[in-house]
Amino acid sequence: MNGVLPFAPLNTMSILHDYVEPEQRWVACPNQDVVYGAAIAALDETPVVVQVPDFKGRFWVYQVVDLRTDGFAEIGAMYGTQPGFYLLVGPSWNGEVPKGITKVFRGKTGTAFVVPRVFMDDTAEDRQAVQAVIAGIDLYPIAQFDGKMKTHDWRTLPKLKSPTGDDGAGETKWVFPDKFFDELPSVLKDAPPLPGEEARYAQINAVLAAAQKNPVLKTAMIDEATKAERELVDPLLQFRNWGVQLANNWSSTSNNAAFGTDYFARTAVAKSNILVNAPAETKYLYQDLDVAGGRLNGANRYIVTFAKDQTPPVNGFWSLTLYDAQHFFVPNEIKRYSLGTKNKALKYNSDGSLTIYVQADPPSEAQRTNWLPAPKNADFSLFIRAYWPKTAVIDGSWVPPAVQRLN
Repeated sequence: MNGVLPFAPLNTMSILHDYVEPEQRWVACPNQDVVYGAAIAALDETPVVVQVPDFKGRFWVYQVVDLRTDGFAEIGAMYGTQPGFYLLVGPSWNGEVPKGITKVFRGKTGTAFVVPRVFMDDTAEDRQAVQAVIAGIDLYPIAQFDGKMKTHDWRTLPKLKSPTGDDGAGETKWVFPDKFFDELPSVLKDAPPLPGEEARYAQINAVLAAAQKNPVLKTAMIDEATKAERELVDPLLQFRNWGVQLANNWSSTSNNAAFGTDYFARTAVAKSNILVNAPAETKYLYQDLDVAGGRLNGANRYIVTFAKDQTPPVNGFWSLTLYDAQHFFVPNEIKRYSLGTKNKALKYNSDGSLTIYVQADPPSEAQRTNWLPAPKNADFSLFIRAYWPKTAVIDGSWVPPAVQRLN
């Protein structure tokens, strides 16, 4: 939309040709590490073919999740996926698999989301080089499959104005308490109960049916949903309010894209940074506080120092991103929102360690290549992504260094 986020009709793919632009407000915690793609697949209408080109050694992964944002397909560099054609089908599809399809993945819901991520260095040369790679990414209905790799120059896509008016400070509002109970029946139908959820579904459907016949009951339910959003869901935007607590006030999660009946974790992730990869694909580490427990704020200066050979252990790459209190990029004069593998000019200390300077005002000239700009006199959060993490990251034996406030 508006050249800021990939957007496409059902059962088709759209790919950005550069990083997500900082103005977007559709999804909290965007990153500028990868070129993003996006597709919504209506698997209750048709299976879709997912096209995988040759990424020529570049990091890549396709996130494939159902309506619960639980993953159901393993497609990416970390899985050894080969170039070819892969088929996504709905829970009840029993059709014939066309010749030339490498593998079939079956979803548990009628709707699926496919989000390709392809690493790109923050250089003009790699922005050009990545175009030939992403040209072969695609998704389309099974009826269009002919066994031939389709290609697109994604730079030629039209720019469309967002219909939601993305000019606020926070994330675009997607859930409305006054409409929630009208839409919930179709959502439940699209996502059949998991084992053990049958009784809960029956209870919910009984209450929904009663509310349709009783306006007083429905009004009371909407009132309670409004309170729940304000009192229970909104606080989950802040990372320090949930998750697995780690050393140095960092936190994380262990069941991303496999939430199942962990409704709390799914809600917290959906509120704070929806569409997270599975742990084998990406490990996410969150920080709202300095080592002394003080809220990170741009009125102060901070450093994050990775000891020699102690940057996030990955087979892919890593990044440290700074977000404002609403989990979006902070406008700054150098248009820098993260640092990591993509930044080839990072300067290491004489002992081999790496120090990132987190502050609102520019540091000394010698430190500017390692400067991560913070908002002036405002709260912010830090966010580490470890793409294709090694075991030490996944099992928690590696933990990020403390965020040190400077006097």
